[in-house]
Amino acid sequence: MSDKNQKQMEVITKRFEYVDYLWENDKAAKLEGDEVGLLIYRSNILGADLRITNYGGGNTSCKTMEKDPLTNEKKEIMWVKGSGGDIGTLTKSGLAGLYVDKLRALKNIYKGLEFEDEMVELFNHCIYDLNSKAPSIDTPLHAFLPFKHIDHLHPDAAIAIAASKEGEAITKELYNGKIAWVPWQRPGFDLALKLEKALNDNPGIRGIMLGGHGLFTWGDTSYECYVNSLEVIDMASEYLAENFGKKRPVFGGEKGTSLDEKSRKKQASLLSPVLRGLASSHSAMIGHFTDDKRVLEFINSKDLDKLAPLGTSCPDHFLRTKIRPLVLDIPADQDLSDKQAIKEKIEPAFEDYRAYYQKYYEDHKHPNSPAVRDPNPVIILWPGVGMFSFAKNKQTARVASEFYINAINVMKGAEAVSEYVSLPLQEAFDIEYWLLEEAKLQRMPKEKPLSRKVAFITGGGGGIGKAIADKLAEEGACVVLTDIHDERLKEALATYGKDIASTAKIDVTDQESIEEAVEKACLDFGGIDIVVNCAGLAISKPIEQTAEKEWDLLQDVIVKGQFMVSQKAVDVLRVQNMGGDIINIASKNGLVSGPNNVGYGTAKAAQIHMSRLLAAELGKDKIRVNVVNPDAVIEGSKIWEGEWAAGRAKAYGIKVEELPSYYAKRTILNEIIGVSDIANGVFAFVGGDLSKSTGNVINVDGGVAAAFVR
Repeated sequence: MSDKNQKQMEVITKRFEYVDYLWENDKAAKLEGDEVGLLIYRSNILGADLRITNYGGGNTSCKTMEKDPLTNEKKEIMWVKGSGGDIGTLTKSGLAGLYVDKLRALKNIYKGLEFEDEMVELFNHCIYDLNSKAPSIDTPLHAFLPFKHIDHLHPDAAIAIAASKEGEAITKELYNGKIAWVPWQRPGFDLALKLEKALNDNPGIRGIMLGGHGLFTWGDTSYECYVNSLEVIDMASEYLAENFGKKRPVFGGEKGTSLDEKSRKKQASLLSPVLRGLASSHSAMIGHFTDDKRVLEFINSKDLDKLAPLGTSCPDHFLRTKIRPLVLDIPADQDLSDKQAIKEKIEPAFEDYRAYYQKYYEDHKHPNSPAVRDPNPVIILWPGVGMFSFAKNKQTARVASEFYINAINVMKGAEAVSEYVSLPLQEAFDIEYWLLEEAKLQRMPKEKPLSRKVAFITGGGGGIGKAIADKLAEEGACVVLTDIHDERLKEALATYGKDIASTAKIDVTDQESIEEAVEKACLDFGGIDIVVNCAGLAISKPIEQTAEKEWDLLQDVIVKGQFMVSQKAVDVLRVQNMGGDIINIASKNGLVSGPNNVGYGTAKAAQIHMSRLLAAELGKDKIRVNVVNPDAVIEGSKIWEGEWAAGRAKAYGIKVEELPSYYAKRTILNEIIGVSDIANGVFAFVGGDLSKSTGNVINVDGGVAAAFVR
C-alpha cells in the first residue's frame, strides 16, 4: 500500500465521529489485487455498523475485467450482492457475477414502467459466474453507473434527510451540490435509468440521495468507496446532531416516564405470552423484547401518537416491521397477575389492528396481488416499558426490532431538521405485495418441524437434557436451557449459534427460582410451547441405608420439581392458547421393581402417574402430556458421574465398567442406549406425527419386557 494511502487512512481514522472506521491495513493488504475479495471485506465492515445499514439492507458492488470463457476476450464483469443477502455476512457465494455490457444492453428492449418485473427475468441472461446468487432488483442500479466500486446503503442519518419534507433542499445545501437527489421511486430498472440521468446531469458528484430510501456512493477503489461512504454518512449524522432539540424538543418532549430497568423487564416477561398468543392468531410467532434507550425516548414522547401511525419510509423497514406498529394503551405499571383479564383488556386493540390491516389490503390491492398475509402486528410498543416484536423465528423478530429502531432514528432526524414524511400507503402496499417480493418469499426454505416453537428444558446443562435441547434446536426450536449448575449452562450455551438458545439458572425445588426461569424464557422468546422435565438425580441404596434426607431430596427434585415446573408452565401455555407439550423424562424404574432402588423407583413411578393425571386434566387446553422412559443411559448421562453407577454395579454384583454391556445384554434388542436415543424419543412426541397422542409412555430402553406398559 502506498505511503499516500497510508497517511490518508491515518487522517481518516481520526475524522469520523458518528460511524465506525473499521478498515484494517493488514487485512486489506492481504487482499491487494483481489477486487472481489476487497468488495466482500468492505461489505462486511460496512454491515458491522447498524448506523450505516440495516441487516439484509442495501447492496455493494465492484467491476472487474475477466476472461470470457467462450471468446477468451476480456470482459467487464460486475459483482454485486445477490437477492436476499446481507452485506455484513456476505461471502463469495452471496454475489451475482454479470456481464456489464449485457446488462446495459437491456436498455434497448426496456418497454417502460408497466414492464419492470419482466426485466428481472432477463438479468439471468446476463450472468457470467454460473455459481451466482439470484440477481436482485437493484442490479441495474449498479450496472448503469460507471464506477468500479459502488455502495448502496441505508444509513439512518441519510434516510432521515431523504424522508424529510425538505430533503432535496437540505441535501443540496449540506453537500454543496455534490450529492444529487432522485425522488422516491420503487427500486427497479426505471430507477436505474434515473440514477444514470442524475449522474449525467450532475458531473463530478460523489453520490446520489434516493428520496425516502437511501444513499448511493462510489469510488475508483474499494478503499476510496468506503471512505466516501463514511464521509457522506458522517456529514449527515453531524448535521442531525447539531439540530436535535434546536427547533423543538426531541419528539416534542417527554409525555411519560419509564419504569426502572428491573420493573420493565418484569412487566415485559409477564405480558409477553399474552401478546404472543394474540399475535399468533394466524401463525405461531416467536417474540423479542428490547428496552433500548432509543425506543424509550420515542414511546415516552408527545409525538408517539402522531408519528407511529404514519409508518416507516424505507422499504427495507416496513417489509420487516409492517407499515405501522400497535401501541398499547395500558399503564406501564399495570397489574398483570391475572393474565386472562389483561388478555381480555388488550384483545380489542389486536382486533382493531387486524381490521385496519385488512382495510389497508382491500383499499390498495391489485387484481393480481398475492393473498392477504398475516394481519397481526409485528411491532408492539408499550409506553414506559419497551418494544416487542413477533416473527417466525428469533432472528427475524430481533431484526424486525432493529429495523424499527432504524425507523425511530429516521423519524427523530427528520423531525429535527424538517418534517417526517412517510411513504404513501399505495407505494408501501405495492412493495409489500410486489409479485417479486412474493416470489422471494416462496423461495424461502421449508420450515423445520419445530420452527416457531420454544422448548423449556430442565436439567439442560448436560447429559440427557443437553442432548434433548440439541435435537429440538436441530429441528428448528428455540431452546431455553435451565440447570442448577451455572458452569454447565455456560458451556452448553456456547455450543449454539445466535438466536437459538438462552439459559436460566433454576432450582426445581424452589418456586421463586422456577418463576424467574419461566419469566426469562418469556422475555427471551415470547413464551413456551414445549416443557421437558429432565432435571433429576439418582440414589441407589437398600431401604435400611436410605436416609430420610435422601428420600426427601429424590421426591423434591423428581416429583415436586416436575409438578411445580409444569404448574408454572401451564399458566403460560393456557394464556397463549396455542396448545403445547409437556414431556417428562422418567425411567424404566418407575415400572419395574429392582433391588436397592426404593427411593428413586418410587419417585419415578410418581412422575409417570402424575403425567397421566395431567394429561387427563390439560387435554381441554390442547396441552399434551407424555413420558419418555429411559433405561441404562450411561454414556453422556450426568447421573452416572456420582455414586449411582457404583450402587447399581454393586446391586448386580459386577464392576462399574461392565455396566454398559450388562445393561445391553439384558435387553431384547441387545443395544446400548445413548443420550441421543432419549432425545429422539422426545422428538417423536413433539415433532408433529403424534400430535393426537397424550398420556402415553415411550420406553427407550432397548426392550425390557417387564417394562412393557401395554
